[in-house]
Amino acid sequence: MSKVAVVGAGTMGNGIAHTFAQHGWDVALVDLSQDVLDRAMKTIATNVEKLVRKGVGSQESGAGTLARIKPSTSLDAVKGAEIVVEAVSENPDIKFQIFEDLDHLTPKSTILASNTSSISITEIAKQATQPERVIGMHFMNPVPLMPLVEIVRGRGTADGVVAKTVEIAKQLGKTPVVVNDFPGFVSNRVLMPMINEAIFCLDEGVATPEAVDQVMKLGMNHPLGPLALADLIGLDVCLAIMKVLQEGLDRRKYRPAPLLKKMVAEGKLGRKSGQGFYAYRD
Repeated sequence: MSKVAVVGAGTMGNGIAHTFAQHGWDVALVDLSQDVLDRAMKTIATNVEKLVRKGVGSQESGAGTLARIKPSTSLDAVKGAEIVVEAVSENPDIKFQIFEDLDHLTPKSTILASNTSSISITEIAKQATQPERVIGMHFMNPVPLMPLVEIVRGRGTADGVVAKTVEIAKQLGKTPVVVNDFPGFVSNRVLMPMINEAIFCLDEGVATPEAVDQVMKLGMNHPLGPLALADLIGLDVCLAIMKVLQEGLDRRKYRPAPLLKKMVAEGKLGRKSGQGFYAYRD
């Protein structure tokens, strides 16, 4: 049976762990915080139950999914994994340190993947003595439901690692799309400027949040408006990605909206904080 280690048990990490376990993988879910791990396991249990109620699997298969996930506060839990997926916060220094540690803890046959939404895979790979085994595996939120995995090939990523990662994504029932390593890749290079422009529209008084989102939903057939989507992603994550685009591509073209920076500074991060462009009760 295959084993995966997921490092980081936040929103993306617990979704990735859930998805692997649902498809029969043994999962080591690693986070420094026991509280975060406890919340992650509770979230996964709730999401498994929702899927069972919708007819996706049975109570028995749901129980099996949960049983395959082993939470741990020690990075040593990654040992024996066929692939490690890092899903910590979008902070280069934190990611670089984790990949340096993973390089020492795993053999060269282990694929080291990052769920980063914008940070250079090539730069992350420099922390490993075998950069050819480092790759981007960018899942979409909510992970158990969204079909896309953006597979990001770093400059040194081996062809065999790309092929294996694509195969793993298919095993998870996902549609892998291979892209090259540029700031924001494809997904966020296209998405984040749209969200940023929607925030400019709000800040300049063009329309209310509801009106901006309705125009994009009804006129462009988007399932979720850009401001509601920003709340779902997390405004701090949106700001971090805009900064990566600004530094890596064009400082003026990708300038983060002042309102976005102001809201992040005030702790209004979207759904996870209870307040963003909309208010959330839970």
